[in-house]
Amino acid sequence: MSAARLTAEERRDEAIAAATEEFAAAGYAGTATDSIARRAGVSQPYLFQLFGTKRELFIAAVEDCFGRTSRSFEETGKLAAAAGLTSAGILEQMGHGYIRLLQAEPNVLRLQLQAYAACSDPVIRTSVRRCYKALWQTVADQSGADQTALRDFFAMGMLINVVASIGEGATFENYLDSLMGGVSDPCPA
Repeated sequence: MSAARLTAEERRDEAIAAATEEFAAAGYAGTATDSIARRAGVSQPYLFQLFGTKRELFIAAVEDCFGRTSRSFEETGKLAAAAGLTSAGILEQMGHGYIRLLQAEPNVLRLQLQAYAACSDPVIRTSVRRCYKALWQTVADQSGADQTALRDFFAMGMLINVVASIGEGATFENYLDSLMGGVSDPCPA
């Protein structure tokens, strides 16, 4: 019995997953498309048939990464709102949901950081800006928070990103948990 053939959309999804792994590890400039093709189990020409350019593949992976983060905020926000929480409570629950996402899928953060690093490319910068704005809008829509609370939420998110990127194991979880409750030293020895 032979395995079912994947559709172009399924291959595209596999290529994005492979690209996420590779770009998260080595960044836009440091990743070779042949390594992505190998990881995805496709030929390099087929990869270019699906995406056209390395830049388009990078942007697709970045958009998928931000989309996963946005869906996490949306799902968590809806649950928190249904529980009757205030906008501050909804934001807090979104923060905890984000931490859970980072713990379950660390390449979401790694690729997010690589996306910011690749913003010297104006096309990538435009895409990242659009993704970040959509993320902001999702949080605003789900929480109903004012601009000050949103700014503070995203500032805390960037602190979480830094701590998560340098943390490890149980210590990483302790750092992130302490951030959500207030912390005097986010990076103890």
